[in-house]
Amino acid sequence: MITGLDHVQLAAPPGSEEALRAYYGGVLGMTELAKPPVLAARGGCWFAGGDAVLHLGIEQDFRPARKAHPGLRVTGIRDVAERLGGHGVAVVWDDDLPGYRRFYAEDPVGNRLEFLEPAAAAG
Repeated sequence: MITGLDHVQLAAPPGSEEALRAYYGGVLGMTELAKPPVLAARGGCWFAGGDAVLHLGIEQDFRPARKAHPGLRVTGIRDVAERLGGHGVAVVWDDDLPGYRRFYAEDPVGNRLEFLEPAAAAG
């Protein structure tokens, strides 16, 4: 029945689109996707990078996801961590998942993100 994962949606507060664009587009290098006009009127923004698609939707009573999170597979995880750190983003490494190097970080509105790479590829 299920053939794949189309996208993950995270919530964001009203008026945060520019900060989201700067982070997901600028820092992470994801490509912003055009939203259909009827959905664009609701605010928010969509991004894609590799096979990952993230929808950031505006939520009036926004509270950041502190536990729930997307896991974003990367290449060159140390470089990704350094890039985030260079933009003032705190990186928290976690070695509890066998076979992977991974860390957690927050987006500019406080949503938790996991970045991971298979340990063999990470070196």
